[in-house]
Amino acid sequence: MRLFLGILFLFMATGCAAQEEPDQYIWDFGSAKENAILTHEFIFKNNTSQMLTIQNVSTSCGCTISEVKQKILSPGESTTIEVSFNTKGYRGLVEQYVYVNTDDLDNPVLKYIIKAQVNPQASSKPQ
Repeated sequence: MRLFLGILFLFMATGCAAQEEPDQYIWDFGSAKENAILTHEFIFKNNTSQMLTIQNVSTSCGCTISEVKQKILSPGESTTIEVSFNTKGYRGLVEQYVYVNTDDLDNPVLKYIIKAQVNPQASSKPQ
């Protein structure tokens, strides 16, 4: 019974530690002003043993644009995916998605997530 509890404890501790690691597919801008343009670069790595082609990169709305620096990657090679989010017209917690479509049959679509807490601009009152 002690052995079982020890193994269970070890398994639970390992699972909790893995959850605390930052997710490479999510970027939280934190607090941002309305009408700001926020940018971030994700690193995309070809973890396969084959040449990999990025066929398309799309976003969940027109407020977010993305650009991939290199579309054909050798095994182990990396590139950046630049993402820009225009906060104009948004308030509160916002979450947008970037979809990377590849020719990898095992993992054809990767989803990156950007988040921001958009705060309204302070209105200027004449004095």
